[in-house]
Amino acid sequence: MGARETALNALIACRRDGAWPNAVLKTAIRREHLDSREAALATKLTYGVAQNRGKLDFYLSQLLTGKLKDLHPVARDILHLGLYQLYELDKIPDSAAVNESVALAKKYCKNPKAAALTNGVLRNAVRSRGQLKEPTSYADLYSHPDPLISLLKQNLPKGTLEPMLIADNAAPDTVVQVNTLRITTPALAEMLAAAGVTVKPHDWMPDCLILSGTGDLEKLDSFREGLFYVQDPAAKLSVLCAQLPKQGARVLDCCAAPGGKSFAASIAMGGRGELISCDIHPHKTGLIANGAQRLHLTNITPRLQDASQFVPEWENAMDAVIADVPCSGLGIIRKKPDIRYKNLKDTEELPELQLKILENQSRYVKKGGLLLYSTCTVLRRENEDVVKAFLEGNGDFTTEPLPLPDRFPKNETGMLTLIPGQYDTDGFFICRLRRNP
Repeated sequence: MGARETALNALIACRRDGAWPNAVLKTAIRREHLDSREAALATKLTYGVAQNRGKLDFYLSQLLTGKLKDLHPVARDILHLGLYQLYELDKIPDSAAVNESVALAKKYCKNPKAAALTNGVLRNAVRSRGQLKEPTSYADLYSHPDPLISLLKQNLPKGTLEPMLIADNAAPDTVVQVNTLRITTPALAEMLAAAGVTVKPHDWMPDCLILSGTGDLEKLDSFREGLFYVQDPAAKLSVLCAQLPKQGARVLDCCAAPGGKSFAASIAMGGRGELISCDIHPHKTGLIANGAQRLHLTNITPRLQDASQFVPEWENAMDAVIADVPCSGLGIIRKKPDIRYKNLKDTEELPELQLKILENQSRYVKKGGLLLYSTCTVLRRENEDVVKAFLEGNGDFTTEPLPLPDRFPKNETGMLTLIPGQYDTDGFFICRLRRNP
């Protein structure tokens, strides 16, 4: 199975089963033993189509003789793949894009006419290149549904919407955080470079590296030895804003999977103290345990626990609680492109759950202790509005200014929304709350 077939299977799994591209691709690339070149192409095609589906449909509707909605979903996936290669990539010969797509149609489409349709549409696309109408609306140009664009427009500061849409369709960097309990940042950079990886220090996040040319990152000796872990700077920043104590602290990470914030917290604590890392799903607590073991972070204790349910033994027992709550995920569209096609009505009840979790977790914070609230969305109803509702009902908590890197404006509100396209991070919300002594 080559890159294009791997990409097609990933797109089908994402559309049909709600799978995430990164997980599907990782499994398929290993199963099919794709070399680094084929793996890179499969990844580019999968994400490229997922990120540009609306734009591709805009072109496709002009190339078809019939109606777009009448296409079988698999045939549409195949045409998207072919059209993306023809119109968005410049190093793939037209003949390869067309012929490989026709071969996929023969193999994956039950309708015997599908191959002829694929051949005709894509050859028409080659002839019509540069002659079709170009998209002008944000929905068509950036492949974000109109209801999502309208919602983002209501929530984002002026001038940040289009940069966010552009960032959502860009390939995210591979960003890793150094396990400074095991190695220094310069030493890891040197080790990675010796393994053929291109390494660049992050602009504003300390002990953070941007990697390219990694191949299968998990096969690197430095990864297996637990010298780094993958994490976006926004998530790492939220933990740094907690300024966790290094001497004997007891910390709770209540919605921890897959474990990045717990790993960052453990390292920030110098590997000392106690860090209870919770999730509601057994397989996810297994991910946390495996990650902590690889990184040699012995102060992390994974635990199966619903963050909305009270645990009496933890009441007033934690120096700090990290509550990175379930959310709409609209800040991580560049990594999980299918989030943009979610039914937004399904996210409207999230603030109720988020407030319930925040109020429950606040009961575990000691007098004078810290409560960190965060999400990976940019919607006020899940961010500032939840904090406001919490403070109205919990007078013994107040916000505190965030200790941010010099790159950021001085913060006095205790709240920060990171918007994709601003600081080259995921979209993220951070709020620092202190329980009165």
